[in-house]
Amino acid sequence: MAERQERTASDAVLTRIGQVVMLLHGGDHEEARHRFLALWAEIGEDGDPLHRCTLAHYLADTQDDPADELAWDLRALTAAEELTGDRLDRHEGAPAARALYPSLHLNLAADYVRLGHPDAARTHLARARRASGALADDGYGDGVRAAIRRLESRLGE
Repeated sequence: MAERQERTASDAVLTRIGQVVMLLHGGDHEEARHRFLALWAEIGEDGDPLHRCTLAHYLADTQDDPADELAWDLRALTAAEELTGDRLDRHEGAPAARALYPSLHLNLAADYVRLGHPDAARTHLARARRASGALADDGYGDGVRAAIRRLESRLGE
Protein backbone atom coordinates (compact mmCIF):
# COMPACT_ATOMS: atom_id res chain seq x y z
CA MET A 1 0.00 0.00 0.00
CA ALA A 2 2.79 2.45 0.94
CA GLU A 3 4.63 1.64 -2.33
CA ARG A 4 1.46 2.37 -4.31
CA GLN A 5 1.01 5.71 -2.52
CA GLU A 6 4.67 6.56 -3.18
CA ARG A 7 4.26 5.71 -6.89
CA THR A 8 1.05 7.79 -7.10
CA ALA A 9 2.80 10.77 -5.48
CA SER A 10 5.73 10.26 -7.85
CA ASP A 11 3.43 10.13 -10.85
CA ALA A 12 1.72 13.32 -9.66
CA VAL A 13 5.03 15.19 -9.52
CA LEU A 14 6.03 13.96 -12.97
CA THR A 15 2.59 14.98 -14.27
CA ARG A 16 3.04 18.45 -12.81
CA ILE A 17 6.49 18.72 -14.40
CA GLY A 18 4.95 17.63 -17.72
CA GLN A 19 2.32 20.34 -17.47
CA VAL A 20 5.00 23.00 -17.05
CA VAL A 21 6.97 21.49 -19.95
CA MET A 22 3.94 22.21 -22.13
CA LEU A 23 4.17 25.87 -21.10
CA LEU A 24 7.87 25.85 -21.91
CA HIS A 25 7.33 24.29 -25.33
CA GLY A 26 4.53 26.79 -25.90
CA GLY A 27 7.13 29.55 -25.58
CA ASP A 28 6.31 30.89 -22.11
CA HIS A 29 9.83 30.54 -20.68
CA GLU A 30 9.33 33.07 -17.87
CA GLU A 31 6.19 31.42 -16.46
CA ALA A 32 7.71 27.96 -16.94
CA ARG A 33 10.83 29.04 -15.04
CA HIS A 34 8.73 30.38 -12.14
CA ARG A 35 6.64 27.20 -11.94
CA PHE A 36 9.67 24.94 -12.24
CA LEU A 37 11.41 26.87 -9.45
CA ALA A 38 8.32 26.50 -7.25
CA LEU A 39 8.37 22.74 -7.89
CA TRP A 40 12.11 22.67 -7.15
CA ALA A 41 11.49 24.39 -3.80
CA GLU A 42 8.79 21.84 -3.05
CA ILE A 43 10.91 18.82 -4.02
CA GLY A 44 14.11 20.12 -2.40
CA GLU A 45 17.77 19.36 -2.94
CA ASP A 46 17.34 15.96 -1.30
CA GLY A 47 14.12 15.01 -3.07
CA ASP A 48 13.54 12.08 -5.36
CA PRO A 49 16.48 11.94 -7.81
CA LEU A 50 14.25 11.14 -10.79
CA HIS A 51 12.15 14.23 -10.05
CA ARG A 52 15.25 16.40 -9.52
CA CYS A 53 16.87 15.10 -12.70
CA THR A 54 13.79 15.72 -14.82
CA LEU A 55 13.06 19.09 -13.29
CA ALA A 56 16.64 20.41 -13.47
CA HIS A 57 16.94 19.14 -17.06
CA TYR A 58 13.99 21.29 -18.09
CA LEU A 59 14.82 24.18 -15.76
CA ALA A 60 18.12 24.56 -17.60
CA ASP A 61 16.19 25.28 -20.79
CA THR A 62 14.48 28.25 -19.15
CA GLN A 63 17.70 30.06 -18.25
CA ASP A 64 18.86 33.20 -20.02
CA ASP A 65 22.44 33.07 -18.73
CA PRO A 66 24.62 30.20 -20.07
CA ALA A 67 26.32 29.83 -16.67
CA ASP A 68 22.93 29.36 -14.99
CA GLU A 69 21.96 26.85 -17.67
CA LEU A 70 25.18 24.94 -16.98
CA ALA A 71 24.45 24.92 -13.23
CA TRP A 72 20.99 23.37 -13.79
CA ASP A 73 22.34 20.86 -16.31
CA LEU A 74 24.98 19.81 -13.77
CA ARG A 75 22.23 19.37 -11.14
CA ALA A 76 20.31 17.18 -13.58
CA LEU A 77 23.35 14.97 -14.20
CA THR A 78 24.12 14.72 -10.47
CA ALA A 79 20.55 13.61 -9.77
CA ALA A 80 20.64 11.09 -12.64
CA GLU A 81 23.81 9.60 -11.18
CA GLU A 82 21.93 9.00 -7.91
CA LEU A 83 19.55 6.70 -9.80
CA THR A 84 21.68 3.64 -9.24
CA GLY A 85 21.32 0.33 -7.47
CA ASP A 86 18.25 -0.01 -5.30
CA ARG A 87 17.09 3.53 -6.09
CA LEU A 88 17.07 2.65 -9.77
CA ASP A 89 15.13 -0.54 -9.13
CA ARG A 90 12.39 1.39 -7.27
CA HIS A 91 11.59 3.64 -10.24
CA GLU A 92 9.42 2.65 -13.16
CA GLY A 93 11.00 5.60 -14.98
CA ALA A 94 14.57 4.36 -14.50
CA PRO A 95 14.99 3.13 -18.10
CA ALA A 96 13.81 6.56 -19.24
CA ALA A 97 16.38 8.12 -16.92
CA ARG A 98 19.14 6.05 -18.58
CA ALA A 99 17.92 7.32 -21.93
CA LEU A 100 18.32 10.88 -20.60
CA TYR A 101 22.12 10.50 -20.28
CA PRO A 102 22.82 11.27 -23.94
CA SER A 103 20.71 14.41 -23.72
CA LEU A 104 22.16 15.40 -20.34
CA HIS A 105 25.72 15.17 -21.67
CA LEU A 106 24.75 16.82 -24.96
CA ASN A 107 23.28 19.77 -23.06
CA LEU A 108 26.43 20.07 -20.97
CA ALA A 109 28.56 19.98 -24.11
CA ALA A 110 26.47 22.76 -25.65
CA ASP A 111 26.71 24.78 -22.41
CA TYR A 112 30.49 24.49 -22.43
CA VAL A 113 30.63 25.55 -26.10
CA ARG A 114 28.61 28.68 -25.27
CA LEU A 115 30.90 29.40 -22.32
CA GLY A 116 34.05 29.00 -24.44
CA HIS A 117 35.31 25.72 -22.94
CA PRO A 118 35.78 23.44 -25.98
CA ASP A 119 37.74 20.73 -24.11
CA ALA A 120 34.95 20.28 -21.56
CA ALA A 121 32.45 20.34 -24.43
CA ARG A 122 34.31 17.54 -26.22
CA THR A 123 34.42 15.46 -23.04
CA HIS A 124 30.65 15.64 -22.59
CA LEU A 125 30.03 15.17 -26.30
CA ALA A 126 32.03 11.92 -26.18
CA ARG A 127 29.95 10.83 -23.17
CA ALA A 128 26.74 11.70 -25.03
CA ARG A 129 27.90 9.64 -28.01
CA ARG A 130 28.75 6.63 -25.80
CA ALA A 131 25.44 6.87 -23.92
CA SER A 132 23.38 7.18 -27.13
CA GLY A 133 23.11 3.39 -27.31
CA ALA A 134 20.41 3.67 -24.63
CA LEU A 135 18.21 5.69 -26.98
CA ALA A 136 15.24 4.08 -28.66
CA ASP A 137 14.75 4.22 -32.40
CA ASP A 138 12.04 6.85 -32.17
CA GLY A 139 11.64 10.58 -32.67
CA TYR A 140 13.31 11.47 -29.39
CA GLY A 141 16.28 9.17 -30.00
CA ASP A 142 16.66 10.31 -33.60
CA GLY A 143 16.55 13.94 -32.48
CA VAL A 144 19.21 13.49 -29.81
CA ARG A 145 21.48 11.54 -32.18
CA ALA A 146 21.07 14.26 -34.84
CA ALA A 147 21.91 16.96 -32.27
CA ILE A 148 25.04 15.02 -31.27
CA ARG A 149 26.12 14.89 -34.92
CA ARG A 150 25.47 18.64 -35.35
CA LEU A 151 27.57 19.50 -32.32
CA GLU A 152 30.30 17.11 -33.47
CA SER A 153 30.36 18.94 -36.78
CA ARG A 154 30.43 22.32 -35.04
CA LEU A 155 33.40 21.19 -32.94
CA GLY A 156 35.13 19.72 -35.99
CA GLU A 157 34.93 16.10 -34.82
